[in-house]
Amino acid sequence: MMQPSQTDVRRYFCATYAKWRASQPLDAMETLIAGWMDEHPEYHADFADVDAAIASMHKPDVAGSTNPFLHLSMHLTISEQCSIDQPRGIRQAVELLAARRGDLHDAHHAVMDCLGRMLWESQRAGRPPDGQSYLDCVQRKATQN
Repeated sequence: MMQPSQTDVRRYFCATYAKWRASQPLDAMETLIAGWMDEHPEYHADFADVDAAIASMHKPDVAGSTNPFLHLSMHLTISEQCSIDQPRGIRQAVELLAARRGDLHDAHHAVMDCLGRMLWESQRAGRPPDGQSYLDCVQRKATQN
């Protein structure tokens, strides 16, 4: 299993952004990444400057700001989970949520709340992530009025 460093991920995202903007051929993962980048023009400047992206890793987060690299990574995580339906049922829950909201991007943002909560609770308790609680959270969002 590959475990890239935070620097590796930022370099990869920035390189993908540069290829996408230059209309160069993209592989399957780069195509997925570029699709989510296209949904977030507010982050394009962050992806355009690899040196600034690396330097910003060591700066404290500003209250109310979003880390564009984490945000994009969460989109990719949810996309991958749906593609392999892991945890089992996540694909259906996300599809239902997207249908109810009329927008996959908006659905992903709702799922991110559940994913972030699961990861935070896992780290806080010092135990593995609870896929079932995550799935339950997404299913609640998909079925609530």
